[in-house]
Amino acid sequence: MKVLHISASPRGPRSESLALAGTFLEVVRDSLDDRAAVEEYDLWDGTLPAFGPDAAAAKMAVFAGEQPQGKAAEAWEAAIATFRRFDAADRYLFSVPMWNAGIPYILKQFIDVISQPGLVFGFDPDAGYTGLLRGKRAAVIYTSAVYGPGRGPEFGADFQAPYFENWLRWAGVGDVRAVHFRPNLVTADAATGRRLAHEQARDLAKAFVA
Repeated sequence: MKVLHISASPRGPRSESLALAGTFLEVVRDSLDDRAAVEEYDLWDGTLPAFGPDAAAAKMAVFAGEQPQGKAAEAWEAAIATFRRFDAADRYLFSVPMWNAGIPYILKQFIDVISQPGLVFGFDPDAGYTGLLRGKRAAVIYTSAVYGPGRGPEFGADFQAPYFENWLRWAGVGDVRAVHFRPNLVTADAATGRRLAHEQARDLAKAFVA
């Protein structure tokens, strides 16, 4: 079994989502010993290719049944290489902090790079989209410093989890599990919520690899 941890947080040791991911992966490693390989993919490490004009041209060429040429072909090969790294895993762990009510732009860039026809999805003019990521399982750690359920609109809104989980299911990942840590760090003591979130991450990790 291969577990791929995809981190969208740039905050290193100060990141709540990365701390929860560490707890989760510790349980995974202890549970599976040498039966699992865990790979870390920091989206901020500079290896994620851009998705600009050349990549967009390549995607539309493939949609049209054509072969990308020149710089478009190079961009297409970079997207395929990124997808292959992603597709090689059986299980996914995503650490996703909330940015401006949504996901960090680097994670959206990752989604745009790998969400290509014939890789993540198929398309039929009559039947629509079909997700191609079958047999995968995903766990997602969501954190937010101000937004939280039950707080008024002045504390923000959640376009983070609905968007990201919709993408996972659209891509064919039917088994999606989540840990939410949403204290109001500006005004409240987060210690109790943090402890409960780490307990939830441990419990989720045990079931994740069963």
